[in-house]
Parts: sequence; C-alpha cells; structure tokens
Amino acid sequence: MSRRGWLLFWALCVIWGIPYLLIKVAVAEISPSALVFLRTLLGAAVLLPLARSRGELGSLLPRWRPIVAFTLVEIGLPWLLLSDAERHLASSLAGLLIAAVPLVGAALSSATGGGERLGGRRLVGLLVGLAGVAVLLGFDASASSAGAVLEMTVVVVCYAAGPLIISRYLAGLSSRLVMTASLGLCALGYAPFVLAHLPPALPSVRAMAAVVVLGIVCTALAFIVFFHLIAEVGPVRATVVTYVNPAVAVALGVALLHEPLTPGIVAGFVLVLAGSYLSTRSGP
Repeated sequence: MSRRGWLLFWALCVIWGIPYLLIKVAVAEISPSALVFLRTLLGAAVLLPLARSRGELGSLLPRWRPIVAFTLVEIGLPWLLLSDAERHLASSLAGLLIAAVPLVGAALSSATGGGERLGGRRLVGLLVGLAGVAVLLGFDASASSAGAVLEMTVVVVCYAAGPLIISRYLAGLSSRLVMTASLGLCALGYAPFVLAHLPPALPSVRAMAAVVVLGIVCTALAFIVFFHLIAEVGPVRATVVTYVNPAVAVALGVALLHEPLTPGIVAGFVLVLAGSYLSTRSGP
C-alpha cells in the first residue's frame, strides 16, 4: 500500500479501537439509549451537511425500506446492546468479542447463498474461531454477566448482517451516503425516548467528553477515514481493521482502566484472529 494508505489504515485501527473504552466511561453516568442518541446525533450533525451540499440525499428515497432495515441492524440495535453490555463486561472483553464478526459474516453469507460454501478450510476456521470465543468467555466471563454476553452475541450477528443488506439491497449507493442517512434516522428514532426521560442533572465533564469523542471522532471522522481508505486500498484490504482494533481495545482497557490481561484474553484473541482469517480467506 502507499504511505497514505498505511496512514489511513493505522488511523482507523486506533479510531475504531477506542470506542469500547469511551463507552465504558460514558455508561457509568449516561443511559445506553441516551448514549446512542447523542453519538448518532453528533455523527449526523457532522456528515449531513456534506451530503446535502452534494445533493445526494434524494437518491435514497426509492430504497428507504432497506435503509431503515440497515439502520436498525447496523446501528440502532447493536449500539444500544453494546452500551448496555459494557455496564457488566470489561471494555477489552467487549472489543475482543467483536473480533468474531468476520466469523459470523462468513457463516451468514454462506448460509444465505451469498458467498463461498463452507469447505474444509473455512469450516475449520469457524470452529477455531468459535473455540477462541469459548476460551474468552470461559476465562473472563462469569454467570453474572450471562445477559451481557447474550447482548454481545446479538451485536456480533447484527454487525455481520449489516454488510449483507448493503451488498444485496443497497448496491450502487454510496456507502458514505447510506451511513449518513442511517445516523440521522437513528438519532430521530431515539429522540422521543431520550427526551422523555431526561436526567435530573448533567453528567460529568469526563462522561460528556467521552460522548463527544465517540460522536465526532469514532463515528463521523471514522467513517470519513474509512471511505478514503476504501478508495485508496480497496474494500478487501480495508476490512483488515477488524483484526487490529480489538487489540487496541485491549491495550487501552489494560492501560487506562486497569482491566486484567489474562491468559484467556491472549489465547482467545489469537484463536479468534486465526479462525477469522481462515474462514474469510478466498482461494485454496
């Protein structure tokens, strides 16, 4: 890749590795629904003017149904569940579980007839990756966090299903435009619930700073960097960030929140990455 491609790649690895830390900080004082509302509102506030200035929003109207479905599956539901799960799970564990998204994506794509069949290598990859998830949960989850683990399972499935909606029902539309519209729709959808249950006092500066960074840097700026990265290196190489940002999440959780770096985290992460590589790699 070019130097610009490498800079964009590593910038995105870091930007998409820090949300788990910020969510952990924010949900200590802000409800999960309010966090999703504020994050999507800030992201849409940055991206919508760009889309409006180019006159692109009208092209979305004929396919509003799959756009609404994508908004629910990729943002509305998983961001709520992820925020709620992090009230009970370490941010590092949440970030590592997200690394299973390629595994589930490969399985969903194969099961729905949209990808390669699950041959020997891909099946082995899925089994290795699932073993890694089992190691993570066996060492670093407890019975009291079972509900949060279930929420993270739904998050992983949603994140894996979102790109399938894009490729099958929104092909030909700009990904930048779809994400911009989805952020705006999600903010509108959450607004009535959040405004009807305003907290009696403002959160701390620390919590609000986490929300601002989540909305502007980890959402709006992240998608802008992602779209430039796709244009620079192609969509396949761009998805490799999925393998790196969980490591960033673990490093930040250990360094800043003093979360433990256990043998289960190390072993599970290696197995999940190996399984994701084998199950999504094309060719023999």
